[in-house]
Amino acid sequence: MHLALNTATTVLPVDDMSRARMFYAEKLGLPHRGRTWDGNDLFGYDGGPMLQLLPVTDGKHSGHTALSFEVHDIERLVQEMEGKGVVFQDYDEADIKTENHICTTDAEKCAWFMDTENNVLCIHETLGQQAEYQL
Repeated sequence: MHLALNTATTVLPVDDMSRARMFYAEKLGLPHRGRTWDGNDLFGYDGGPMLQLLPVTDGKHSGHTALSFEVHDIERLVQEMEGKGVVFQDYDEADIKTENHICTTDAEKCAWFMDTENNVLCIHETLGQQAEYQL
């Protein structure tokens, strides 16, 4: 058996559905695709990856990157997102260092930020390739 991976859905825990819905729709500009059978919000692009917001009551969230968006022109996008109030994380460690919020490796450029629910998110630009979806 092989799974058809035409699209995939990432499920993120949220403490406040209304606050999270506004963040993903207004700050990140993701299209709202409706609600699941149990009332959870879906965001995404036709035929592309989906994001489902799942209400939680225990406040548990991952300490690592939960979702990363591939983008074009990460420098421009970081500035645009900052203009909308998104706060990027900066690192100055042995294995990761950011400059103007962006970490550059030989394969990609990455910038991390938190959503309103304390989920770690990332935008990344693969060097030498084109991103399929845009934020």
